[in-house]
Amino acid sequence: MSDLTGLRRRLLDGRVIPAHPLALTAERRLDERRQRALGRYYLAAGAGGLAVGVHTTQFAIRDDPALHRAVLEIAMESARERLAASASRVLGEDGGDRGQPSSDPPVMVAGVCGRTEQALREASMAANLGYDVALVSLSAMRDEPESDLVEHCARIGEAMPIFGFYLQPAVGGRRLSHRFWARLAEVERLMAIKVAPFNRYETLDVLRAVALSGRAGEIALYTGNDDHIIEDLLMEFACGSAAGASTSVGFVGGLLGQWAVGTRRAVELLGRIKAARSSGVGIAELLALAPQLTDTNSALFDAANAFRGCIAGIHEVLVRQGLMAGRWCLDPREDLSPGQSEEITRVLNAYPHLHDDDFIRKHLDAWMN
Repeated sequence: MSDLTGLRRRLLDGRVIPAHPLALTAERRLDERRQRALGRYYLAAGAGGLAVGVHTTQFAIRDDPALHRAVLEIAMESARERLAASASRVLGEDGGDRGQPSSDPPVMVAGVCGRTEQALREASMAANLGYDVALVSLSAMRDEPESDLVEHCARIGEAMPIFGFYLQPAVGGRRLSHRFWARLAEVERLMAIKVAPFNRYETLDVLRAVALSGRAGEIALYTGNDDHIIEDLLMEFACGSAAGASTSVGFVGGLLGQWAVGTRRAVELLGRIKAARSSGVGIAELLALAPQLTDTNSALFDAANAFRGCIAGIHEVLVRQGLMAGRWCLDPREDLSPGQSEEITRVLNAYPHLHDDDFIRKHLDAWMN
C-alpha cells in the first residue's frame, strides 16, 4: 500500500489497530457476511489499521489454507472499500461518519506464524494480497536460541516489512531477553514492535532496547498489554545510557485484542491521550479511567482462569451487539469459562462509556449488506 518511508510515518503517527476476530457459523465455517461486517465496523469507527491472522483471529485458521486466505482477503477488501468511501467523502459525495482520509490508508497487518519456511509462505501470501507489514509470532520456536529468532525475523523481513511481537507466555509466547530486542532493533525492515508480555519488567526490556538502539525515531512502539493500555500510552521512558546520554521513548498506539470491541471509544481515547501528552492537561482523568478499562479486560480476557476464555470473551460482546451470530471458535472446546458471562455483563453495565453499542446499533444494517 505504500513505500517504507510512508509506512514508517503512518505507524509512528500512532494508531488504533484492532486484532480482528473470526466470525463463524454454528457449523464452524466462515461467516463471510459477518466477517466483512466486523472489518467495516472497525474502519468506520476510525481504526487506523487491522491486524488479521493474529491470536484473536485464532491461529488454527492455518489448518485450513483456504480459510486463512479468505479471512485475509475479506479484511483487505474492507480496507479498500473504506479507502474508496473516504475518497468520495473528500469530494463531498458521501455522508459517512468517519474513517481514514484518502491520503492516509489503514495499516494492514498480517499475522505470520510457524518456523521460517511456513512464515515465509504466509508473508509472501500477505504481501501479494496487499498487506503492509507482518506481525511475527515466535510461538513455534519456543526452544531455539535467540540468535536463531533474530535470523528468522530478518528472513521474513526480506519478504515484507516486519512488526516485532512480544507475546505473553500464558497464550503461547516465550520469555525474550533485552539482548534479543537490541539485536532485533538492528534489523533494517523492522517497522514497529507490539509489546504484549503483560509484565512491567519485560515491557521495559523492549523500550530500553529501542531507546539505546539509535533507532528510537524509526521503530514505532505499540502496546499489546491489554491489562495496562492507558498507562502504557501515557508513559514516557527516559532511558539513560552508560555514557550518560538519555533517550526518551514511549508507546504511540495500540495493537490489541481488547480494541476488537469498543473500537470507536478506543479511537477517541487515543486522541485524548495524544492531546494530554502534548499539553499535560487531562492526565488525571485518563488515569482514573485506566482501572475501568483494565477491569473490563479482566472479564473479557478471563484473567481469573489464565486467559482461557479470552477469544470467546471478545466474541461474547460482539454477539450481544449483533456483529457475530455466536461465539463459536474453531476448537469446540474453546468457550467462556464458568462465571465469565456474568463478569462480562457486570463490566458492560458498569462502564457503558467504554463500549460502542449505540454506534453499532445505528450502522449495523449497512455493515451487514
